Amino acid sequence: MKAAVIVFPGSNRDRDVALAIEQSLGKPPDMIWHRTATLPKVDLIVVPGGFSYGDYLRCGAMASQSPVMAEVKRRADKGVRVIGICNGFQVLTESGLLPGVLMRNRGLKFICDDVHLRVEQTRSAFTSRYKKGEVITFHIAHNEGNFFADSKTLRQIEDKGQVAFRYCDAAGKTSDKANPNGAKNNIAGIFNARRNVLGLMPHPEVMADPLLGCNDARRMFDSMVEAVA
Repeated sequence: MKAAVIVFPGSNRDRDVALAIEQSLGKPPDMIWHRTATLPKVDLIVVPGGFSYGDYLRCGAMASQSPVMAEVKRRADKGVRVIGICNGFQVLTESGLLPGVLMRNRGLKFICDDVHLRVEQTRSAFTSRYKKGEVITFHIAHNEGNFFADSKTLRQIEDKGQVAFRYCDAAGKTSDKANPNGAKNNIAGIFNARRNVLGLMPHPEVMADPLLGCNDARRMFDSMVEAVA
């Protein structure tokens, strides 16, 4: 397996996710500058978290127009696996690779905290090592994590099993109190229809090593490696 991490001006979790990938894969991913119009042959593309272009205009909007994103979209259409984390999720929605948008948190404040997630879908290269309904802990650090889509789009996402994770409490129950940012249907992460593209607001890369206090996300990276191997 070969992986690539896209780096934008303002990315700040690119090295963290590269380390998490290396721990599961056994070798580091390629770091690809956003102005690169081509990509090497890879099995996984990561659009990392951070504040691409300083979050000016609209989060992810400017990054979605970077030369490399046209190639990311082309690879995704061919079935290459793509994961967008936090700002990367915003970039993927702005690029049209995933439905919906990410709006300001309902409290209009930046949130940095650990959250519980309920695994909704295990039939994917990203979540195959989890159990459906399992409660895991990931970390969030965002100002625009409020997932929104119109009612028709939400129905399609739900009916097609595209919800990957939901915010919940420690017992796995979804509620408004367990929803940190106001996201519709407590949605923390979604797939595209083919489930080869995943976008999620929580950061798995900082929950993939027990030295950091939790390694619930290690299985996500192991799942991605396993799917190709």
